[in-house]
Amino acid sequence: MDNMLQNTRNIGIMAHIDAGKTTTMERILYYTGVTHRMGEVHDGAATMDWMSQEKERGITITSAAITAYWNYNGVKHTINIIDTPGHVDFTVEVERSLRVLDGAVAVFCGVGGVEPQSETVWKQADRYNVPRIAFVNKMDRIGADFFSVLMEIEEKLGANPIAVQIPIGSEDKFKGVVDLIEMKAYVWQGSDDGMTFEVTDIPEDLKDQAAEYRDKMLEKCADLGDDSFLEKYLEDSSLISEDDIKNVLRRATVGLKAVPVLCGSSLKNKGVQKLLDAVTAYLPSPLDLGAVKGTDPANPDKEILRKPDSKEPFAALAFKIAVDPFVGRLVYIRVYSGRLNAGETVYNVRTGKRERIANLYRMSANKQQALEFVEAGDICGAAGFKDIRTGDSLTEQKHPVVFEAIQFPDPVIGVAIEPKTQADLDKMDVALGKLSEEDPTFKVETDNETGQTIIRGMGELHLDILVDRLKREYNIEITQGKPQVTYKERITKTVEHHEVFKKQTGGKGKFADITVRVSPSEENETGLKFINSIKGGNIPKEFIPAIEKGFSEAMNNGPLGGFKMQSLTVELLDGSYHSVDSDALSFEIAAKQAFKAATEQAKAVLLEPVMELTVDTPEEYMGDVIADVNKRRGQVISTDSKAKVKIIKSLVPLAETFGYVTVLRTLTSGRAISSMQFKDYEQVPPQIAQGIIDMVKGKITFIDQL
Repeated sequence: MDNMLQNTRNIGIMAHIDAGKTTTMERILYYTGVTHRMGEVHDGAATMDWMSQEKERGITITSAAITAYWNYNGVKHTINIIDTPGHVDFTVEVERSLRVLDGAVAVFCGVGGVEPQSETVWKQADRYNVPRIAFVNKMDRIGADFFSVLMEIEEKLGANPIAVQIPIGSEDKFKGVVDLIEMKAYVWQGSDDGMTFEVTDIPEDLKDQAAEYRDKMLEKCADLGDDSFLEKYLEDSSLISEDDIKNVLRRATVGLKAVPVLCGSSLKNKGVQKLLDAVTAYLPSPLDLGAVKGTDPANPDKEILRKPDSKEPFAALAFKIAVDPFVGRLVYIRVYSGRLNAGETVYNVRTGKRERIANLYRMSANKQQALEFVEAGDICGAAGFKDIRTGDSLTEQKHPVVFEAIQFPDPVIGVAIEPKTQADLDKMDVALGKLSEEDPTFKVETDNETGQTIIRGMGELHLDILVDRLKREYNIEITQGKPQVTYKERITKTVEHHEVFKKQTGGKGKFADITVRVSPSEENETGLKFINSIKGGNIPKEFIPAIEKGFSEAMNNGPLGGFKMQSLTVELLDGSYHSVDSDALSFEIAAKQAFKAATEQAKAVLLEPVMELTVDTPEEYMGDVIADVNKRRGQVISTDSKAKVKIIKSLVPLAETFGYVTVLRTLTSGRAISSMQFKDYEQVPPQIAQGIIDMVKGKITFIDQL
């Protein structure tokens, strides 16, 4: 079992959109023998992009899992791979994948380098402490510069990149790589599929550069804290063996101290076999990472460890839910410890219920292969769950453990929808329920005043895809309104308030008395921060959670326009109760009334989502692009140059970005490209805020736009 685990890699492929991530994945599947022909994204034939929308648009929308096998140094390794989307609207897929992976391959474009979404996924990997190697792709493209990308990884991402290869040639002359550890050249010539390559001496014109970058690699390795390596380096660097370098690099990668960097061209079938070698050489196995931490559900302060061992109690995390037309609800799980047989039951710690797992599957994109059992270190699909959510901890009932939940961002954009026929109304509700179960960043709500169904997501593309899925997968024709921004509210002033709720009827009455201090939270805090400062039992302990619940629920309806409150600090100062008439519901109602009264005096402000917009444009259009950004209430934060292209970064309110791609195309004759990602919520200027509030209070609804 230990040998199997030692030779297992659970990895993800992550990158900015169009860096060549899915093409790299297709080559990996081909060279590992999973597929027998290479699928191309531009032909709509990529194995991992199996959804019809992915094939048509040439983008990855949903993360797909697959298992491949690779022989490295005569040993067969199992590689469970998750291909994640690059588009910012589907960042949830990256988030939940990184939560359960042991390592990742970050793919960078040899021309574009470190792009905005590269930074986002890198930060996500930092948050979950995921070891990485980097692959600089598209070395055959005009303007490709490996050394420039190497520098950007260090400067923009704050990483410690160590080049273990340098390219042989670039652009249309790129034909292979120099391995700086072996000091040999790998040249791909002849066969179109790149299956065969030649190992030769380093070309004469590259010998000096190879020696220079090998010295840099050894110097960086010597700084990684390995005393015996440092000793050899200082004494005589020629004594350092290939194994010495690989061992130091492996320990440094697993310990998040270094990022080995490789290069190639996936589209031209060059460099991918060496990338697979690097995955097995440097990225960790489940054993390398050791025990995973969780907490005791009965005592959240008590830490519980689960070792990657099949003899330990079973523990797993559900990280993705998909509704499959053949097997029904399919749950992707990462097994951290123990063993689970098909047909056995597991305990869901969140629901407190046992669930029978009817079938277990090894995933191969949208196809499944039935398994009899799974063990520690496996990533698999499971069917049979009745009540399951993304992030649920699955264990044995006698040995429960709660793993850290997956954090998902709030939706920033909404749209009103309704079915074209009344007959589709019930079908639509069921379909939306299934889609929101799959995607935690997709929310469905009903406007209480108009009765309209509002769907909310991470961007226009996200909602477009979901509406398209309603049509294709559920045969429901939808009419939709214009996109609407999801605003939030925040108070700016501290207010103390005394609230008494009492109601006397013929029988038992209602009574609750509370004094609270309501104040703005710290800048980076979200949600409710509740502080109980009651002394001497003026309010019994069993009523305190009801007060917190009352404030938490009331935050969904702010004082200005009924928008959700971004954050709030509430301190419970004092209060009283009646031995007969007081109950939890009375205190919950008192809290809601106190919220309404206090926040109306606390000078609330309206907040709007602000996007980080990056535009790559030819220099002659730079002035027009910046002028357009200013017109949209935007603020340019930086301009940069790269290969005759100006890169303009700015912050622009989401409300001003609808239809931006079309305008940019017109401004620059179709020569500029843009990418946008959510940055933060910021205060709306007072005059614009008033217009939004008036519209909401006057109930100027989306109906006229349907």
